[in-house]
Amino acid sequence: MSFDPQTAALVLIEYQNEFVSDGGVLHGAVADVMKETQMLANTTKLVDAARKKGVAILHVPIAFAEGYGEITRHPYGILQGVVDGKAFVQGSWGAKIIDALAPQKGDIVIEGKRGLDAFASTNLDFILRSKGIKTVIIGGFLTNCCVESTMRTAYEHGFEVVTLSDCCATTSKEAQDNALKFDFPMFSKPMTSTAVLAELG
Repeated sequence: MSFDPQTAALVLIEYQNEFVSDGGVLHGAVADVMKETQMLANTTKLVDAARKKGVAILHVPIAFAEGYGEITRHPYGILQGVVDGKAFVQGSWGAKIIDALAPQKGDIVIEGKRGLDAFASTNLDFILRSKGIKTVIIGGFLTNCCVESTMRTAYEHGFEVVTLSDCCATTSKEAQDNALKFDFPMFSKPMTSTAVLAELG
């Protein structure tokens, strides 16, 4: 297996302070898995190398207007947790992409993510197709939520989908292991960041 950097995109889901940084509303929930996978160090290394090889770097943050008017008045599940924690408010420190992965010249920031699937309320599909992307390489948060939802849609849309097993994290080791073992292989080619770099030449 090898990837053409000119037709590959690295899709970075929610590398924002709420998840990644001390003081983030959801950081405590993911900190243990982040530490175990070393996802931040792995991701920054991969992004730097992939960018130099010509891979498209796409950042997909999530953000809501204060009051969360974009979602149902009666949220439940993961979105209930976001609302209760007052997380990812537009313009806030928590919603900001972390400094270590701040978008660089030539990167693309996908606007409009309001739910779990990065395709659902954004122009992600349009951007990928307009750039001639064939391989979508995904990392971020949460492994079994937004990463998995995006993976499934990318698979359905006909892209070659690669999930970064050491560049994602969720709220428990059990949930992480379950997603990587049972779900990811059904809809993607799970790979480590090191393996992806090797296949990019």
